[in-house]
Amino acid sequence: MQLFSKKFLRDNLVGLSLTLIGVLCLVFASVMYMGQRNYSDFVLAKGAGLDGPDINMLEQENKAYERIADEVTPAVVYIKSTQVVPVSQSPFAMDPFFRQFFGNMNPFGYGVPRNQIERALGSGFIVSSGGYILTNNHVIKNAKSIVVTLHDRRTFKAKVVGADPQTDLAVLKIDADHLPTVSLGNSSELHVGDIVMAFGSPFGLSFTVTRGTVSALGRPGMASAFQEFIQTDAPINPGNSGGPLVNVQGQVVGINTAIVSGQSGPGDQGSFLGIGFAIPINMARHVMEDLIKTGKVEQGYLGVEIGALTPGLAREFNVPDTSGALVQDVTPGSPAAKAGLKDGDVIRSVNGRKVRNQLQLTAVISNTDPGKTVQLGVLRHGKDMTVPVKLGQRPANLSPRAGHRQAPSQGALRGITVQNLTPQIRQQLGLSPDLTGVVITNLDPNSAAAVAGLQEGDVIERINHQPVHNVTEFDQLAAAAKGETLLRVNRQGEGLYVVISPGSDNGQ
Repeated sequence: MQLFSKKFLRDNLVGLSLTLIGVLCLVFASVMYMGQRNYSDFVLAKGAGLDGPDINMLEQENKAYERIADEVTPAVVYIKSTQVVPVSQSPFAMDPFFRQFFGNMNPFGYGVPRNQIERALGSGFIVSSGGYILTNNHVIKNAKSIVVTLHDRRTFKAKVVGADPQTDLAVLKIDADHLPTVSLGNSSELHVGDIVMAFGSPFGLSFTVTRGTVSALGRPGMASAFQEFIQTDAPINPGNSGGPLVNVQGQVVGINTAIVSGQSGPGDQGSFLGIGFAIPINMARHVMEDLIKTGKVEQGYLGVEIGALTPGLAREFNVPDTSGALVQDVTPGSPAAKAGLKDGDVIRSVNGRKVRNQLQLTAVISNTDPGKTVQLGVLRHGKDMTVPVKLGQRPANLSPRAGHRQAPSQGALRGITVQNLTPQIRQQLGLSPDLTGVVITNLDPNSAAAVAGLQEGDVIERINHQPVHNVTEFDQLAAAAKGETLLRVNRQGEGLYVVISPGSDNGQ
């Protein structure tokens, strides 16, 4: 069948010819447009950029930061630690509804502990060409294996030389030598407003550098009173922990440790909000040297109960301002007692360095080597005096607040934390001035002492008929109390006897 007849073509030849010509013109125009579109008005911008003395100064500043980064980065390491933790196979393992059917039987293996691998990422920096690395304790805490990656991408298995949870510091060692190292600075020379750079591996993004300023100094530690943090706005995120905080001389002045965080980071790890904290390198150096030498940290001990100096107390003790720490009590036989310190003294300086508050005093004394003599600047009844004190070794179970004894870890008095009696505590509890003993400030509810009826606020006067005058004597008598133990206790002014049986607590 023909599509068009000859008559149709003859009658419409002119129209068909014009239509074909139009289509061809349209195709030609489209081709020309496609070949030229977006190029007729597209010209690359030209220009040499800004110049002048001010721009040159900024260029020199940039080159200085580049130089610092080039110098420090080779000594920064990326740390991966692995921890194996037991987990339950089933959420029904401890469900009472589930257990009422199966009792103590477990036919499907529900609740059988399985091992789960947890990984932590962090940073550190090489302090010795022989392979010693400084980092945070929380980066490697309970780790079964630790792998360190150097800037040149070499990896090494690391061992823990020593760790100190109270200061959140740890020292690692890798089997390598001739390594690049950092230069350690003097954190006491830092000032608010100084420019600093933070190195590390945030969120696993290895070998990152950020820049900011020192926002504040002497911030109290969030985990321990032994810490005295540098606050910075240099961006620090999870994974930066353990990395160096560096000054404009390229010297390490702090160790990136903590942040005030939001919850917008990868894996809900939290992210930087403009407030980061670093451990001062001066304190870290003391801890590091002790860990390398002995595997443990030796801390100075003064032997005083100290408190904040409020405006009212400052007026009462003739102190011109609230800087310093008020001595509320002195432990008998302590270095402070031997040096002649008295309650009511206000410690204003240590070795000429001004003491802002009691938290700073605790940090300074704790991070001074035992056996060293410190010069305390003291105000007594409004008069300035200097008191030299030869520091002792801080007892192992003394809490960060001087005069407080941490709970014994074993024995009949396990779970009891006590404090020396001070005039303020006597007034609070309504105790007579001649009452001697130590007050319970914290009590493990699962301990035998709690089962026997002891309470926070009770004053322990005697242990097994032996008088207790201070936390030192409590420590000695508590260590000897292994079996059934008799306590003489004062509760709200009333005396009573309490017998503690070690086997009656929920933890044994």
